[in-house]
Amino acid sequence: MAIAHEFSYERPQNLHAVLELKDSYRNRALIYAGGTDLVVNIKEGMVKPELLIDIKDLPELHKLCLDNGTLYIGAAVTFTDLIDTEFVFQACPMLHDACKTVASTGVRSRATLVGNICSAVPSLDSATPLLCYEAVVHCASVEGTRNIPISEWFLAPRKTAIKDREVVTGISLKIPKEKSTSVYLKLGRYGGEDLAQAGWGIWLNNAYQYRIAHCALAPIPSRAAVIEAMLNGKELTPQLIEAAVALIPQEINPISDIRSSKEYRLHVSGVMLKRGLLAAIDRMEGRVVEPAKLLGGIT
Repeated sequence: MAIAHEFSYERPQNLHAVLELKDSYRNRALIYAGGTDLVVNIKEGMVKPELLIDIKDLPELHKLCLDNGTLYIGAAVTFTDLIDTEFVFQACPMLHDACKTVASTGVRSRATLVGNICSAVPSLDSATPLLCYEAVVHCASVEGTRNIPISEWFLAPRKTAIKDREVVTGISLKIPKEKSTSVYLKLGRYGGEDLAQAGWGIWLNNAYQYRIAHCALAPIPSRAAVIEAMLNGKELTPQLIEAAVALIPQEINPISDIRSSKEYRLHVSGVMLKRGLLAAIDRMEGRVVEPAKLLGGIT
């Protein structure tokens, strides 16, 4: 299907020019980086911008670095960039896990992490690790900058805390100083490109402090605060894991859709949480864990 909607296109040479255009057009201008969601939405008439602002060639938005314990990811950094960068895996293994599950190789080479969180769909893979790592979203406008905790970013399906005049410039994650590990589990209908039926992320440190988040199981990706509170400070035992699984109905509010029924999502979440907790312990103790292999045999 061709794009029938007419719009203007600008390719500014610096971030200041981007912000000036966004200030002039506000919600009538949309930011174009990877375009993997945006182009489809324009084709289907879901959005009808007056202007596309192309930012993908701005050098400052390609910044990807680990400096003084903080991982910074610029707005033009793709999923492939993250997958291929060794320090991302070493510092944030759950983020690395999640990036590998997004769409296909071709899509990952164009799609950006920032674009992913701006789409704000409930099945958003990247949101789960960002919530567990307590990321911060950096926005800019002609008036200045604003930092938004990822826990306050998602407001509703496809709705975020960004303002009409703002542009997201990057995301930062503080790497915990204490020993910690994490794992992300995504269940889809088949082995190829698919949105999540359910996604669970587990982070823990050597003091048995837990951060647990999920996607595709509620209107927005969220932390599992009730389960975290019950687990914090406790070493995992089979009984404790079963107690955590029993709390899942208090944490999620799944729907039935083309990918899964509500009942199946509730059932499979228990299996995923249990396997994810055990896998995180394995990683903490130095054993190699491939998240994709943890989902075999789920019915």
